[in-house]
Amino acid sequence: MTIKAQTRASAALDIGSLSDDELAQLCAARDRDAISYVITANNQRLFRAAWSILRDKSDAEECVQTAYLSAFAKISSFEGRSSLSTWLTRIAINEALGRRRADERRRRHLEKEGVALLDDYREALMRGSEADAPDVAVAREQIRKLLESAVGELPDSFRTVFVLREIEGLSSEDTASILDVPVATVKTRLFRGRRRLQEMLAPELGGTLRGAFPFAGHNCAALTERVLRQLGL
Repeated sequence: MTIKAQTRASAALDIGSLSDDELAQLCAARDRDAISYVITANNQRLFRAAWSILRDKSDAEECVQTAYLSAFAKISSFEGRSSLSTWLTRIAINEALGRRRADERRRRHLEKEGVALLDDYREALMRGSEADAPDVAVAREQIRKLLESAVGELPDSFRTVFVLREIEGLSSEDTASILDVPVATVKTRLFRGRRRLQEMLAPELGGTLRGAFPFAGHNCAALTERVLRQLGL
């Protein structure tokens, strides 16, 4: 067995112990186990970051999938200046921002042409058709939806910082790196975002934030498999 084969066999056994540089190298070599591990480990963070900009779960999921394909296409350029997770999150955020700008241009064009926009109405209908949560989780689900709705009403700059810091649990420094803004700006936006939420929600609801915007289980696995298929793995 070659040294490279031995390395890959060892990585498959304990891939979670590899450094970011080692993971990036395996991903660049199209190692299925490494790519699957990286996707699964980062799905929820990237989904939450994308949602904070797009405010639509389907759009956010599609955005994350595209971001992964873009990231793995250029992962050989990963230099380790930040963590691999931070690098991926920045790519997802840039993809989401691009999509939002494109959507805003489309809306302006349609409005200029006098075409009626039905997206908001369609979204309201979809929300109304969602299945009820299991009885044992009804109260928690109601609170979660209330929180998601309130966070969704925050101004764009506050919302993304709030999701990355309070829901995803990133440090101010990592958030500043992802958004390419000063740490002081992150702290200011977080403070103002918290104050806005306090005006909309009772303080005791804050403890449920960690459960907001779940992206795990079937959804997480399905996205991982889609990306792997598109990569031909």
